[in-house]
Amino acid sequence: MSLRSFLTSTSALILLAACSPQTSENAAAPAAVEAAAAEQTETEQTETELLNAWFDEQFEAELAFSPESKTYLGRLDDLEAYGQWDDPSDEAFRAGLQREADRLRYMQENFDYDALTADAQVSWRFSEFIAANEAQQGEFRDHGYIFTQYFGPHTDLPSLLIGYHNIENLDQAEAYLSRLSSLGDVIDVYTGQADDQAQAGILAPAFAYPIVIEAAQRFITGAPFDDSGEDSPLLADFRGKVEALEIDDDAKAALIARAATALTDNVAPAYRHLIEVMQRHSEMTGGRNDGAWALPDGEEFYRSQLTNYTTRTDLTAADIHQTGLDEVARIHGEMQAIVDQVGFEGTLQEFFTFLRTDPQFYYADTDEGRAAYLADATAIIDRVMEAAPDYFGQLPVADLEVRAVEEYRITTATGAFYEPGSLDGTRPGAYYVNLAHMAESPTYQMESLAYHEGAPGHHFQSSLAQELEGAPMFQRLTWYSAYGEGWALYAENLGKDMGFYTDPYMDFGRLSYEVFRAARLVVDTGIHDLHWSEQQAIDYMTENTPMAATDIQSEIRRYIVWPGQAVSYKIGMLTILDLRQRAMDQLGDDFAWGEFHDVVLTHGSVPLTLLEELVDGYIADKLAARSAD
Repeated sequence: MSLRSFLTSTSALILLAACSPQTSENAAAPAAVEAAAAEQTETEQTETELLNAWFDEQFEAELAFSPESKTYLGRLDDLEAYGQWDDPSDEAFRAGLQREADRLRYMQENFDYDALTADAQVSWRFSEFIAANEAQQGEFRDHGYIFTQYFGPHTDLPSLLIGYHNIENLDQAEAYLSRLSSLGDVIDVYTGQADDQAQAGILAPAFAYPIVIEAAQRFITGAPFDDSGEDSPLLADFRGKVEALEIDDDAKAALIARAATALTDNVAPAYRHLIEVMQRHSEMTGGRNDGAWALPDGEEFYRSQLTNYTTRTDLTAADIHQTGLDEVARIHGEMQAIVDQVGFEGTLQEFFTFLRTDPQFYYADTDEGRAAYLADATAIIDRVMEAAPDYFGQLPVADLEVRAVEEYRITTATGAFYEPGSLDGTRPGAYYVNLAHMAESPTYQMESLAYHEGAPGHHFQSSLAQELEGAPMFQRLTWYSAYGEGWALYAENLGKDMGFYTDPYMDFGRLSYEVFRAARLVVDTGIHDLHWSEQQAIDYMTENTPMAATDIQSEIRRYIVWPGQAVSYKIGMLTILDLRQRAMDQLGDDFAWGEFHDVVLTHGSVPLTLLEELVDGYIADKLAARSAD
């Protein structure tokens, strides 16, 4: 149970086992039987309490190794940690894996699985999966690209300072300065690791390097690095936070001067060295943009990534590829039906062009247009929340707000995303929309996007997990993409079952997102297993989805540097849909939407293999209860 798993991104309801009404024979059970049952319950509770207490102790113990995670969690009371970075060394990584293995062995040797409650048994199996998956992924630690156009310590660490490191007093300012003074040292370690990878034949695609270089250069542009008259991003952030403090001007100036020194003395040399290394690595690629297959042991690495991102072991790359082809064909059929319904005369591809270019599907690129988009998106969320009690037994306590992406991150943020509320409930969940370019936010995709990022998508899944009562902290915070993104894509589809998508263009928008996720199955496996070129993947996506050409290239390049992640959405959705159909087929009239969704949502971001066990248990309990009636 490493923090990498805990923090990648429901009140503890017992599995929805239906209980038969108590008969007169049950009511007259001998006292000895009742006493034995009570003793068993007490034993179960005791063992469960002991295990959960141990889980939380281990969580806190592991958290001590991750100052960055403490910051993300808002643990600002540990000032020493608030001024530190995680240890980026290989030795620290291996030590973490060993601690994880030791914890697993301790749990299995010192706790009685059979004496646990049903919920605690879920936590046990969840922790076993995490340990096994982390060990398996650890075998390919050297294969993951450290610096890419989408992520890397060169942007992630400054983003932590800017977005999460608050300065509300002098001690917190000193902690920020401490981090600034050591940021370069940490970047140097990562740069060295990337260089070791390169020497071993593990190089990122050629297209990634210019973007990494540009991003790195941005952090050492402006004061105190040049005379441009504008502050660099980190100095601007520190200055703004310090100037808000209620201290005298001389103290503020002294703090800012120290930040400038840390930037020039520590940060700048490391970033310049990173740029030099990235330029050299770029030349080493020879312009190649190959998939994982081209890496040493690339086939084994890709298989491990598919296991990680699907949390299933029964799917090969060939299986996933064929599923994608089949789903694309099915969705195209449903798309064509809508084209016929609205009376459009032309091919499906021509309809794609019509949607991309007709102004009726776009808000004005003005402040008024942006305000209208946010108001309409909020109205969509409100309608969902009004209907939700008919489909969900457990609803999140946390509120949900629709927001425009802030100016400071509008150029780097994705089109839309969700940020969970705080664990203490003081900060609501937020569905963010990037409205920098209104042409990238068409009206016909508004419903799907709101259901995915907001309700009942990520907001329900994340909030119910965080609100789990009696569950260990790791279970509340762990994130697996197959479950989380699978649920969000399922939520898009659920909107249809809930009676929404009454506008055919909105329904087409739902299908446009779904075909995009289905095509991902084809291109991700095509790139990394079938040796497709970047252009082959672009051509397939262009032919089969309504995405704009510029977006398609960006997406394909994301898949190339992040093998396997793109398949998690559709595999997760299909798994949940298959499990729901299984429940409907076996339960018939006894199937209840709220019960099914509670089973899915009230155990955290579980692996799909465990989710299947939970649903099968729910079905078995319902059938047993029916037989007992």
